[in-house]
Order: sequence, then structure tokens, then C-alpha cells
Amino acid sequence: MMSIDRISLVPLERPALAATLVVWLWFVMAPTAFGADESRIASIGGSVTEIVYALGEGNRLVARDTTSNYPPEILALPDIGYIRALSPEGVLSVDPDMILILEGFGPPEAAEVLRQAGVRIVEVPEGYDRNAVIGKIETVAAALGVEEKGRELSQTVRSGFDRMAEAVGNVKNRVKVMFVLSTAGGRIMAAGRDSHADGIIALAGATNAFDAFAGYKQVTEEAIADAAPDAILMMDRGGDHAVSAESLFAMPSFSQTPAAKNAMLIKMDGMYLLGFGPRTPNAARELASKLYPGIVEAPEGGRP
Repeated sequence: MMSIDRISLVPLERPALAATLVVWLWFVMAPTAFGADESRIASIGGSVTEIVYALGEGNRLVARDTTSNYPPEILALPDIGYIRALSPEGVLSVDPDMILILEGFGPPEAAEVLRQAGVRIVEVPEGYDRNAVIGKIETVAAALGVEEKGRELSQTVRSGFDRMAEAVGNVKNRVKVMFVLSTAGGRIMAAGRDSHADGIIALAGATNAFDAFAGYKQVTEEAIADAAPDAILMMDRGGDHAVSAESLFAMPSFSQTPAAKNAMLIKMDGMYLLGFGPRTPNAARELASKLYPGIVEAPEGGRP
């Protein structure tokens, strides 16, 4: 197909031909520009994939990445790799005509190859608050050419966040929460500010026990004692990564914390808890109901 850049090669003394080319290119390329014709879409990023399904456009997906595990039917599609360790060959092997991808994908070399492959890439901005979730929905809806569906979904999610904010508005004594990413080898990785965990803790009306650093870092036994978390929050993992409350609070790093004294360990599904997609208002409310029983009620209908 002729590139729009080639229009500049049309001599100025032939304006009629130039105008004809512009109109022709518009009618040929406009459906792609608005996402109407893309029916083979690779979705990379769990929250992006959830949004596609929430918009009722899941039938257009031909592949997903490893982090895309909801809704369950997505697991039937080919897994083209982990978002931060993509193989361009794997992504392109499904012959997509659009790649919807969450900001921060990589590695950089793979990202550069994909950008040069001639397939339309829509990069969805990441973030850790309600505005970020709404922004994701609007970006994906625009890319798919379903803006009206996007407005409806955005309003539903906004209402969920509003109800969540109202529910935690009556909380006076904020719980101090420590999110533990890993305890492998006795090395404790905790979440600081500007992280998915920090964002969901804030939405649930609680305080992050570690806000002196950004991202995820290893913390010492002394730092944990000084932070004195009231509750420990973790992803609910199985197999070798599973950690019970008994084993966690037996570790010297945690044994003297208020969380250990109250046996306060909360485990939730990782993508549900940290995905920052359409289910986030529910995830925040479920977390808040565990942190503030009797004050905040669990989400109606249970976990989606």
C-alpha cells in the first residue's frame, strides 16, 4: 500500500491528482486508523486483555501474553510470551494486524523490531490509580473503534471507584500494609511508592508501610521492624512460591511485627489485585473488606 509520506512526491503543479490521492488514501486507510477492520489482534498485558473482553471485543483476539489470564476463555489462545521478555518472531507468528500492548514492554531490542515490522502497534499507558484505569479503557476503546462502548465501560468503572471511595471514607485509623513480593532465600522484597501494590493499598484506604523508596526493593529485618506493618499483603501463589501465614510469621523478619501478633496475612490473585483493569474497584473493595471488617463490606456478588 502506498504510504501517506509518498504524497509529498506529487508535483505541486498537479493539485488535482494530489487531492485525488489524498481522498483515495483516506478511504483505504480510515478503517484501519479507527480500528474497525482489525480482526486479528494480539493483546499483550493482562489489563489490556481484560479491557478488550469487557468491551465485548474478545472475538477479535488471536493471541495473548503470559500475564493475560482473565477471563478464563483467553487461555485457549496462543501464549506469545511474557510482556517484558517478548520474542518478535513469536508475536508476529500469529499474523496480527494490530498489537495492543501495555507500556513498558520489552526487551528494547524486541520492541524496536516490532515497531519496524509494519504492524500497527497501540501502546497503552500504564498507571496505578483510578485515572490510569480510565485512561487504559479509553485508549483501548479508541484503538478498537468502539468509543461508545468505551464510554459506557468507563462510567461503570468510575461508579465502582466512587462507591469504593465512599466505603473507605469512614475509616479513621488507617491500617499500615506491607506488600511482600517475594521471600525467596530469606530475602524480603517489598513494594514502595509508585508501584502497583502502593496504588491498590491507597485505593483500599490503607497506608503503605514502605514509602521511602520507589518500586520494589529488598528490605532488611531492621527496616521491617521499624515499619511495623499491621498487615502483610501478598499475591496468592501456588507450588514452590506458596507461603503460609505460619511459615511467614515464623521468619525473624516478621515475627515481632503487629501483623504477626494479629496473624494478618492477606493473599489475593496477582492480576486481580495488581492489574489495574476493569476489576480494580472490586479488588480494592475486597482488600478493604479484609483490612476493615465490619466497616467495609465485600463487593457484591463476590470476586469476578
